Amino acid sequence: MAENRVKLSSDTELKDRLVAINRVTKVTKGGRTFTFSAIVVVGNEDGVIGYGLGKASEVTAAIAKGVEAAKKNLVKVPVYKGTVPHEQLAKFGGAEVFIKPASQGTGVVAGGAMRAVLESVGITDVLAKSKGSSNPHNLVKATIKALSEMRDAYMVAQNRGVSMEKVFKG
Repeated sequence: MAENRVKLSSDTELKDRLVAINRVTKVTKGGRTFTFSAIVVVGNEDGVIGYGLGKASEVTAAIAKGVEAAKKNLVKVPVYKGTVPHEQLAKFGGAEVFIKPASQGTGVVAGGAMRAVLESVGITDVLAKSKGSSNPHNLVKATIKALSEMRDAYMVAQNRGVSMEKVFKG
């Protein structure tokens, strides 16, 4: 798999989206201590996506930490006419995702955690199915893994060292 990490300049506008928030309780001899963990997805809605996990004693602080973590691991994803270039299957942990291109006007047909990732990357028409675990952490990671493994025709031509016409010929 080609490494497609991306570094963005500070003027790039990234929109963050909260995928899931979890309250964690730790029992100590002084009583219960509540902390929050938040998984956040950031994207510029033009092919760049990242996810992060933030943990803190307050929800807003956890979300802020998640956004900072997400900005540190951004990946570039090929988006072709508002959809994905081809079908892709990916697994992470117990979560398995299947992403399939859709015709214009279909919309994003996907469940919660997958929908947040696909909309943040700028995909407007796609068919997606999650199988196995519905854990939002693993679903986000599996979806980003599937998207980062996608290759458009330009990348295929570049990898093979041939012209674009030869890729489509055969």
